[in-house]
Amino acid sequence: MNDREACIVLNMISGIGSARMQALLNRFETPANIFEQPSAGIAGVKGIGQELADKIAGWRNEIDLHGELEMADKGGAKIITVVDSEYPAILKEIYDPPICLYVRGILPDFSANTLAVVGSRRMTAYGRKMTTHLTEAAVYAGWKIISGLAYGVDAVAHQVAVDLKGITVAVLGGGLARVHPQDHVPLARSIVEHNGALISEYPMRFPVSRQSFPRRNRIVSGLSRAVLVVEAGVDSGALITAATALEQGRSVFAVPGMVDNPQARGCHKLIKEGAKLTEDFEDIIQDFEFLPGFGAVKEQQHEYMDESGEDDATPPMPDTSGMSEEEQKIIRALALENKSFDALSSETGIAAGTLLGTLMKMEIKKQVSQSPGKIYSLRR
Repeated sequence: MNDREACIVLNMISGIGSARMQALLNRFETPANIFEQPSAGIAGVKGIGQELADKIAGWRNEIDLHGELEMADKGGAKIITVVDSEYPAILKEIYDPPICLYVRGILPDFSANTLAVVGSRRMTAYGRKMTTHLTEAAVYAGWKIISGLAYGVDAVAHQVAVDLKGITVAVLGGGLARVHPQDHVPLARSIVEHNGALISEYPMRFPVSRQSFPRRNRIVSGLSRAVLVVEAGVDSGALITAATALEQGRSVFAVPGMVDNPQARGCHKLIKEGAKLTEDFEDIIQDFEFLPGFGAVKEQQHEYMDESGEDDATPPMPDTSGMSEEEQKIIRALALENKSFDALSSETGIAAGTLLGTLMKMEIKKQVSQSPGKIYSLRR
């Protein structure tokens, strides 16, 4: 047995988590060495005990390693253990990183621009609107969306990211062979097909339970640099995620709601306790300097003068290199004067839906600004 196989077996033994595994490693140095010890020797490790030691020493009696590896392979899942180089470094920062990650799809770079979007399963129309708005803005800004594939806010955030061809990762509360809820199997499939990933720390057939969801939540926050709570009751799983995020040193943001809405009370509680009140994605990106393309953006006022000293000279065109065709059309249309949305649509020939999305993306990049009445102008 090699170290990878040893990690997979340890992960399949009930009662073994990262803390007990670390205690075993402190004594026996490598995962593979653990399984070379007699039961009595293993039981001598602090926190293990005889019953758990017997499970470890006699693992073949209950665990089918070959069958698990075969099922993962047939299911298109890759098992990444804590000793593998592909294991996300950001997860090693948390107190109890999972021993294994079962992954279907492509793991993105979690080192920056990762946002967990969580909230109520029983979201209101307002919750849907704000989840859609904030997730759209995050995707346009190049952020990856992390959530738990649950009903409500989770599903909306995943779907928005998929629809906009963004990257989203769903962390499951059960094994990858038991996607829960079953209604979201098509969504799970779409996430993988659009270069995202499904992740679970549990063996392939592991069933969901009341205990597995809180465990799942620590991975949702652990993979993220920021956690956004859209709607949540005071005893909701979203608040557990937020509390875990704070313990992990992550930033927490919360969307305010109507004071008589029970689904807003959790967010209001978070705001009272120090979470940042969030009305727009701008409230989130202001807290992060590592967002690509934003570090060099500075708010400056320029005066443009021609050779005679007049201040009505035509300002220089912004650099459009690296911009999409739609963005370049918008820049050219706004070069001389501000325009309404309808005027931009008519002049550029860009379809209304595409134009709205492009303008939102450019607003986030601080390339254009919107004034009341949907009047757009270049930000110089």
